[in-house]
Amino acid sequence: MAPSKRTTMMEETRVKLISAARKSFAEKGYASSSMDDFTASAGLTRGALYHNFGDKKGLLQAVIDQIDSEMLRRMRAAADHAGGTLWDGFLAEAVAYIEMSLEPEIQRIMLLDGPAVLGDPSRWPNQNACLRTTADTISALIAEGTVKSMDAEAAARLINGAALNAALWIAAADDPPAVLEKAVEAFRHLASGLLTKQPV
Repeated sequence: MAPSKRTTMMEETRVKLISAARKSFAEKGYASSSMDDFTASAGLTRGALYHNFGDKKGLLQAVIDQIDSEMLRRMRAAADHAGGTLWDGFLAEAVAYIEMSLEPEIQRIMLLDGPAVLGDPSRWPNQNACLRTTADTISALIAEGTVKSMDAEAAARLINGAALNAALWIAAADDPPAVLEKAVEAFRHLASGLLTKQPV
């Protein structure tokens, strides 16, 4: 069944507001972006913003959800391009996430303003899905004998936490590229501790 005209219009309104907010948050930052900027840029009223997102914070969450989905697709693509083993793909996904922290939009919205406004990123709703995926992959790696036998959720929480903290460190650094190099090297060493056979 085709969506109704009202449903289509509501979705178009959401898309316009998210797009306007994303541009403003990336260019000016959350604190300097105003709801009037979003609505004027999207050609909509404040009422449309309140109706769809509740407030500016709700709109930030929607922008973060959108960026997070894009990041997830890029991480999966990195895993696919890694070829080789399940472990190679697993590591490539995590490193791709850390490397994305160099991008200005991700730095500002996801890693600086997001935590400041929405709190601890590990508690964001989208992190639950990410955690489940990581735990499932670790379970598969344990099952095939690549990773030591351990609680998969515990390992997933620690691996995801290490990648997130590396990204936060890079985003806040004076010299992000220099920090990236150190963070990725240290992350690889940490992650390799899960392996049943240590790399030579």
